[in-house]
Amino acid sequence: MTRTDLQPVSFPTERTCPFSPPPRLTELRDEHPVSRLSYPDGTTGWLVTGHATARSVLNDPRFSSRGEHRRTAVGEGAPQPTRPGVFIFMDPPEHTRFRKLFTGEFTVRRTRNLEPKVARITADRIAAMRDIGPPVDLVREFAMPIPSLVICELLGVPYEDHEFFQRHSETMLDYERTMDEVVEAFTLMAEFLTGLIRRKRGKPEDDLLSRVAASDLTDAEAAGSAMLVLTAGHETTAKMLGLGTYLLLSRPEQLALLRERPELINGAVEEMLRYLSIVQFGIIRGATEDVELDGRLIREGEVVTVALSTANRDPAFFPEPDVLDLGRNAGRHLAFGYGVHQCVGQQLARTEMRVAFSRLIREFPGLRLAVAPDEIETAHLASMYGVRRLPVGW
Repeated sequence: MTRTDLQPVSFPTERTCPFSPPPRLTELRDEHPVSRLSYPDGTTGWLVTGHATARSVLNDPRFSSRGEHRRTAVGEGAPQPTRPGVFIFMDPPEHTRFRKLFTGEFTVRRTRNLEPKVARITADRIAAMRDIGPPVDLVREFAMPIPSLVICELLGVPYEDHEFFQRHSETMLDYERTMDEVVEAFTLMAEFLTGLIRRKRGKPEDDLLSRVAASDLTDAEAAGSAMLVLTAGHETTAKMLGLGTYLLLSRPEQLALLRERPELINGAVEEMLRYLSIVQFGIIRGATEDVELDGRLIREGEVVTVALSTANRDPAFFPEPDVLDLGRNAGRHLAFGYGVHQCVGQQLARTEMRVAFSRLIREFPGLRLAVAPDEIETAHLASMYGVRRLPVGW
């Protein structure tokens, strides 16, 4: 269990391909699935890059999610602020108490019942794109509105406020912003959702926020949990729809396969989730006791960052992992995390992607990029990786 001869590295961020992890991150995985990691705040922890080791950490109760273990792998030294009710920064049983308020809303059966609503919203966005005419920014007109409209209807958040929460959600997840900007965005979002929770307590409706407001959570706890679900419920899927479309347009043979065999869409969504792995700076855990990982000794109190992008490209689990194969079985990917903290809204995200990608490629058989690839800007320092704009024509 060697420790003294390991030189800490900074989290690699430089990509040579917009769809692949930084090459140095892949090299680290190939050298050893556990490396020493230097954090911007001056502390040293660990970086997990292999699939088996990542699953082990994410499913091991000795690795805690509590807020005091938080670090930022990139950006400013201080971690972003957290708030009451943000249950991804809790351990059971506290985590369980919050999460159970949402799990019933995102079951496979409930999500299946939402599919007509997703299809209606997608059809409306297709019609809006046609009305605008090419070129269209697919992020603004398609990728962002679909999950935003769905999560607003589900939660009971007025969609007319979408520009407000989209703007502040993006700020909270962007490591290029200053800490003052992030804190301000958190504060404004918390105030907005606290006001909404209070209105739901006084006048409940048939929506998720009303059911959360009727629970035993305080206003601050209810607003914090709502912020988590609202932000994750639109930002992640929007990034996947934008970046996924860019990927398909860059892999014409795979796009042709999906057009010829639309029944492959379920597996294609899983493969794109695996291949793109948009959570680009990893998942943080803290060791609550000494733990051995692949011959490395993790001391109690040390922090571990799990890199999902390289875990999902691990050749030990996925043959030819750097090849996009929409016909492969990618069901063991970790794009939604693993263990008790696995994404509560993953079934809804799958439904949105399945419906949106299917309808988009069917309705626009001549879909193409409207700019050169080198003009497409990626969110290279946002915690959720994606494209900021995607001009397309048809």
